[in-house]
Amino acid sequence: MSKTYVITGAASGIGKALTEYLAERNDIIFASYRSDDTALKNIKGNIFPFYVDYSKPETIKRAADYIKSKTNHIDTLINGIGCVVAGPIEKISADEIRRQFNVNVFGHIEMSQELLDCLRGGKIINVSSMASYGIFPFISPYCASKKCLDMFFNSLLVENHKNIKVISIKPGVIATPLWGKSVKENMQSLTDCSEYEKEMAYVAKNAEKNETGGLNVDEVVKVIIKADSSKKPNLTYTVGKDAVFARLASKLPQEIINKLIKLGISARIK
Repeated sequence: MSKTYVITGAASGIGKALTEYLAERNDIIFASYRSDDTALKNIKGNIFPFYVDYSKPETIKRAADYIKSKTNHIDTLINGIGCVVAGPIEKISADEIRRQFNVNVFGHIEMSQELLDCLRGGKIINVSSMASYGIFPFISPYCASKKCLDMFFNSLLVENHKNIKVISIKPGVIATPLWGKSVKENMQSLTDCSEYEKEMAYVAKNAEKNETGGLNVDEVVKVIIKADSSKKPNLTYTVGKDAVFARLASKLPQEIINKLIKLGISARIK
C-alpha cells in the first residue's frame, strides 16, 4: 500500500536522494523546490513538485494550501530544507542570523503547523545535524538553529493530541551541494572579514572538501527509511562516526570542550 509524503528541500542532496528512493516504491510524494523543479520532474513516480522558500514566509501557506488541496492525509512530513550562515559572531549581521532561523527553524514550524491536521497518527522527521550537539566555530547560527529545531519539535511530540511521532535525524558531514551553496551565500563574510582572514579561508576550504568528502547521502536515506518504517522509532538517530563523536564529546564539561575547540582551530590555521 502506497504512503503519502511531504519532503521539503527535495531538489538536491538528502531530499532528492530520498525522493528518488520513495518514487521507486510508487509512493505519493509532495516535493518542494526553491529555484528549479527540473530535477524533480526528471524523477519517475507519483511526484507533485511545489515551490516554497523559507526565507520568504509568505510562500509557506501557499505551499501548504496546495498540498491540502490534493490530499487530506499525510503519512510522513520530512523537513529537509536548510542553510548555513557562517562567520565570526561579532561580524555576522542580525539580518543574516534572522535568515538562518527563518530557514532552519521558523519555516519548519510554520509548515508543520499548517499540515498537522493531515498528519494525525503520522510522523514528522526533521533532518537536523550533529551541529545541534554543540558549538562548531564560525557556524554558530547554524548550530543554534539546529538545537532550537530539536527543542521545539520535542515539545510538539510531548504536547500534541494527534498521536504524531517526531524524529530527529542528526547526520555528520554529508557530501551534498549544501556546502558549495553555503560558501557562495557567505562569500562576503568569508572574503571580507578583518582579523579573521585565516579562519575564514579554512572554513571555505573545509566546506569545499566536505561537498565531495562527506558521507554518502544514501546512508542518511537508509536511516530515514528505518525511522519511518518503525512503529516505535527512536527520538534521535545519529548518522556517521563524526556525529557519534560529537554526541559523546557534548557530554564533556563546556570548559574542556572550549579548550579542545581552540586547540583544534590553532592547529588548522597555522
